[in-house]
Amino acid sequence: MAILFIDDDATGRAVAGFNLRKAGFVVDEAGDGLAGLARFDPARHEVVVTDLKMPGADGLTVLATLSERAPALPVVVITAFGSVDRAVQAMRAGAWDFVEKPFSRDQLELTLRRAMEASQLRRTNQRLIAERIERPLIAVSDVMNAVVSLVDRVAGSHAGVLITGESGVGKEVVARRIHARSPRAAGPFVAVNCAAIPEELLESELFGHMKGAFTGAQRDRTGRFRRAHEGTLFLDEISEMPPRSQAKLLRVLQEGLVDVVGRDQPVPVDVRVLAATNQDLEARVEDGRFRQDLFYRLHVIQVHIPPLRDRPADIPALVRTFLAELGGGRDLLVPTAVLDALKARAWRGNVRELRNVCERLAILAPGTSVRLEDLPPDRASLTSDAWLAQLPDGLGLFDLEREVIAHTLRRHGGNVSAAARALAVPRHILAYRIEKHGLDVAS
Repeated sequence: MAILFIDDDATGRAVAGFNLRKAGFVVDEAGDGLAGLARFDPARHEVVVTDLKMPGADGLTVLATLSERAPALPVVVITAFGSVDRAVQAMRAGAWDFVEKPFSRDQLELTLRRAMEASQLRRTNQRLIAERIERPLIAVSDVMNAVVSLVDRVAGSHAGVLITGESGVGKEVVARRIHARSPRAAGPFVAVNCAAIPEELLESELFGHMKGAFTGAQRDRTGRFRRAHEGTLFLDEISEMPPRSQAKLLRVLQEGLVDVVGRDQPVPVDVRVLAATNQDLEARVEDGRFRQDLFYRLHVIQVHIPPLRDRPADIPALVRTFLAELGGGRDLLVPTAVLDALKARAWRGNVRELRNVCERLAILAPGTSVRLEDLPPDRASLTSDAWLAQLPDGLGLFDLEREVIAHTLRRHGGNVSAAARALAVPRHILAYRIEKHGLDVAS
């Protein structure tokens, strides 16, 4: 990491740079504010030193611009002797510290070491936060191992990633893993559900607005893009984004500029965008509801997460993970019959639904083991197209009843009480029908 030293005094800048390099710092130099802003690299520069009085862009302009591009960056300003008012103005504008000319070598070195320590501490804290942000991505099945492998390969790039899959499969979990394993892990992870924000508020929420930009705008709003600066912005349900917002999003992706509502000049941002959808986005492009140019920007790499019903091998590991989280400190056992019943379900709500079921099992567990009878009804499985397709054509009502009962019993490990609840019939009636059909199951 380096220091960017901006000063139009070539002699003073050269002397300071020489002393700082001798003290072990890496120093880049710029001769004025505009050159300094052009040279600034948030991935390289950990501290910026800027003179206040310079032609073109002065130090306060540099400070204001850097505050938008890198809000947490320590900026040390240089002031002329006796210019206390300018120093105070700079500190109010967000400067980390100031030094007065003529400054000693030791004074400047000490100030910059403290600024570097503060910057490194911030990065460490953000890295630790990113590690907490990452959620476990369970992969036992071959298909999920392939997903994890792809995710880890793309995490280190800056490419746009479109994450697809049904609701509840874990698209945000994948997005968080990409962020946590990327060069941006020390930066923020900001998630937005595009379908959950009214169309008239979405632009303001994403891109920000200035106070007074419209009726009701009583204060400035930063917007999610600027909050995600130097980090990752996750746009969930991107297919629901209205056309006007799509156009503004495309501009950000192409130029790195955010058009803030009510502001004349765009604001530069450095953000990686990850998008997700449970819809067929290509079909929406074809029928004109989604911009084709934006689709290709977002779709550099696609990560598709298969539904839970297509990867039952992942269910035992997911169940153990959820019960460890939700068990209130108990090491809850999971009987084989429970796992078999869970693996046989249709899981229309995918991993999210499984987690909810595990929460129910943990709450109702009387001791150290979850119980089969505490599983909720699985009516979605009873009407599953895949199961019905396996039945022979022309099946009579009597035989159809037998197949439904047998299917339900299998899904509940032979537990008659649980099967009765799933079928919404009294237990004694189900027991009678089991006997009538000659089904050999444990009660």
